[in-house]
Amino acid sequence: MRIAILTVSDRSWRGERADVSGPALVQAVIAQGWQVVETRILPDDQPQLTAQLIQWADSDAVDVILTTGGTGFSHSDVTPEATNAVIQRAAPGLAEAMRQASMQITPHAMLSRAVAGIRGQVLIINLPGSPRAALENLAVVSPVLPHAVQLLSEDANAEAGHNLSSQKKGESSNSAR
Repeated sequence: MRIAILTVSDRSWRGERADVSGPALVQAVIAQGWQVVETRILPDDQPQLTAQLIQWADSDAVDVILTTGGTGFSHSDVTPEATNAVIQRAAPGLAEAMRQASMQITPHAMLSRAVAGIRGQVLIINLPGSPRAALENLAVVSPVLPHAVQLLSEDANAEAGHNLSSQKKGESSNSAR
């Protein structure tokens, strides 16, 4: 899988604070055996974020875009708005799963406004800005990312295992549809 990572932080963009979340995600992605094809730091500016997401999603060079930062309640947190402006279809189950898992760690997880969605054949997922929370949330969704990319790319083998799991439950292959 080809992954792009976008850090959203005014202070990191201005050079006032080192970006820690982006590099942590790079390491985690590489550890999964996936390829990091792009990284970038941008300020909390919706037009810039929207333009970057569109550029990457429409480039045919990326399968998944991970954003880190800008998902909270602060006035400057506009990553979900930028993401919603570019996605064509929502993928709410991913954001719901991340919030649910994070709620087991901290009640502050309910303050996350992170979203996930699809533009063309690219999946865009908002992660928190904290390195620890970004990695925890990536760990929640990483088991399904290869299959999501396979489905988005319309790989003929994408649903090969679906009928097998239905048949194991004693269902016919058509009843699961």
